[in-house]
Amino acid sequence: MRRKHFLFSAIVLGLACRVAFADDSQRLLRIDHYVPVTSTAPSMSGQIAQLYLREVVLAGAALRKPDPEGVLLFVHGAGTPAEVAFDPSIRGYSWMAYLARAGYDVFSVDMTGYGRSTRPLAMNDACNVAKASRPQFVPQLIAANCAPSRTQAITTMDSDWHDIDAAVEHLRKVRHVAKVSLLAWSQGGPRAAGYAAKNPDKIAKLVVLAPAYNRTGPQQAPNPLPTVDGPMTVQSEADFKANWDRQVGCAGQYDNDTVSALWRDFRDSDPVGATWGAGVRRAPQVPTWGFNQAVVARMQTPFLMVVGSHDKQVAPERVRELHADLGSKQKLFIELACSSHNAMWEKNRALLFKASLDWLRDGSVNGVSTGELKLGD
Repeated sequence: MRRKHFLFSAIVLGLACRVAFADDSQRLLRIDHYVPVTSTAPSMSGQIAQLYLREVVLAGAALRKPDPEGVLLFVHGAGTPAEVAFDPSIRGYSWMAYLARAGYDVFSVDMTGYGRSTRPLAMNDACNVAKASRPQFVPQLIAANCAPSRTQAITTMDSDWHDIDAAVEHLRKVRHVAKVSLLAWSQGGPRAAGYAAKNPDKIAKLVVLAPAYNRTGPQQAPNPLPTVDGPMTVQSEADFKANWDRQVGCAGQYDNDTVSALWRDFRDSDPVGATWGAGVRRAPQVPTWGFNQAVVARMQTPFLMVVGSHDKQVAPERVRELHADLGSKQKLFIELACSSHNAMWEKNRALLFKASLDWLRDGSVNGVSTGELKLGD
């Protein structure tokens, strides 16, 4: 009887050890970081803001010393916070998870005024929405003719670069690397690439989907900042879908169920905006400068730029101008077929994700490191 009991105990102990020591290295971890920064945003200059960084990394790589070029930072565009843009809750749609599974330590940052980062108090005043938009978005909260509490920019390109620098310095310190690579979307183009132009010693490579670019744009910030009608933008779910639908150019370009799933993520990232009318996505109206022909002509950072063939927000010809003006000898323009401004949420997203991985690993896509490619059909 004792022997049977001993054998039974040994079997149970063996099973427990197998469970306890099972290989969990391929499980993805999502880790929240909050980085304090003394704000330079004009609406809260000198105050302490908290920047939200999301990390996505394989459990097996989380405590290892990263490759010197293995740390990535995603920078969002004009309206969508980074965790929704690059790590949505929809299975198979996370660009961040794709690169994390390839072994990178992947982060994203929300600028001041977005997502889970500090929102300046001016953003809680619905009267700071452009007058023409108020009745559509927040009719039960305010009168259409209410006076705004702020008539100048809430945040600017300079304050965004200041935020990016705080995030980059945090990653350089905690991961003990000299450089990080930046990935971005839309207005994230002038944010990330404009930052790289100012700080080439901190940036290894650039990957940008639909980079906004104006070769004749201003070099410096206007002084003083101009008065504007509505320093804050808002968007409803219906307008989000309508803007997407006007960019559909082929069958099955995106799954309609994606809209409602993404909108749930939007609402989660902005609890205040979710209470305005039927729910809105809020963002600062950010004036842009310092990313024109003269600036990009001096850049040498390896730069992959991708644009959807049906993008009606950043026209492919504007991205071709950026490619032509860029000083870097390692620069590649990719036109992604059957894709819009929202390519990372569409059927050809796997081609986008793979191209970004190839660029980060090899500095080329399909063996091409400079010139143009077209992917997809």
